[in-house]
Amino acid sequence: MNQHVTGAITALFVGCLSVQAAEESTMSVLTANERNLVRIGMYTAQGDMTRLTGALNQGLDEGLTVNEIKEALVQLYAYCGFPRSLNALGNFMGVVNARKQSGIEDKEGALPGPMPEGTSLAFGTANQTKLTGRAVKGALYEFAPAIDEYLKAHLFGDIFARDNLDWKTRELVTIAALAAQPETLPQRDAHIAIGKYNGLSDEQIAEILEMVCGNPFGVPKISDFPIGAENTGYAQYFSGKSYLAPLTKDGRLNVPVSNVTFEPGCRNNWHSHTGGQLLIAIGGIGYYQERGKPAIRMLPGDVIEIPPDVDHWHGAAPDSWFSHLAIACNPQTNKNTWLEPVSDADYQAATAHAK
Repeated sequence: MNQHVTGAITALFVGCLSVQAAEESTMSVLTANERNLVRIGMYTAQGDMTRLTGALNQGLDEGLTVNEIKEALVQLYAYCGFPRSLNALGNFMGVVNARKQSGIEDKEGALPGPMPEGTSLAFGTANQTKLTGRAVKGALYEFAPAIDEYLKAHLFGDIFARDNLDWKTRELVTIAALAAQPETLPQRDAHIAIGKYNGLSDEQIAEILEMVCGNPFGVPKISDFPIGAENTGYAQYFSGKSYLAPLTKDGRLNVPVSNVTFEPGCRNNWHSHTGGQLLIAIGGIGYYQERGKPAIRMLPGDVIEIPPDVDHWHGAAPDSWFSHLAIACNPQTNKNTWLEPVSDADYQAATAHAK
């Protein structure tokens, strides 16, 4: 692709981001710089260099300094790996050089000040305790003490001691990067708590999750269907959180279709439908089981035909989000009968021996 075409695509993408930013400015609780750092963290973690280029240009245009962005990208090696961090830094170097060639002089920004006295391990341990509000210990760190030392000495010492990004901003970037990786949900939630402890509000967290995941709940994008809202109306029949998005509106068609999304480990109670039901898996990994039969593993594209009056349950894998379309058959007369919950022991046995 020649330079003129590449430049045109970049200009178009940046222009679209600028229009989006103008529309968001009246409703955002994050500053423009914070929103741009969310985008930079998200696209770095996803390895999306095309969108990252647009986000880097917009960030510089709207006031981020070169050193602030460098600092964020360097830190992200700890949360999405050296390869993605290095790719992002190479991308950023290209962006800065291209802007210089176009006559744009971006602000370099502050460099970090002197490091604290003592060893990285000593002041890193102190930083980690101050950042989280408690001493960080646990079985994992006893099992692998090297990772405990590396976290304390290098991440919270050598990196978090660099003061040209404050801790609140570092946590914002970290949350964005972890939210962009569905497999890092426990770490994301841990850093949401740390971010709140360091000054991020619930509204700011919700906006970060909305930007990254497309919803304020932090449900990762595992399909192109909407997540909807938390399924509070049926929560008593679910073990864990689920989300419900009705997809059809015209009652004359008599084909009610909804997207149901389950968090990892979530499943509904044993139940039956007098008119039967169709399930179409659209994202993640899930399970379906009829009473007295082995569970069936469900992957995107799988279709389950549930006969009338058959006791069954369905839900997510223990370690994966899951979404399926639920289609009510014979809706004029179809009624649900909700039964007992699926116990933890039965769920673990079913998912371990599924076919």
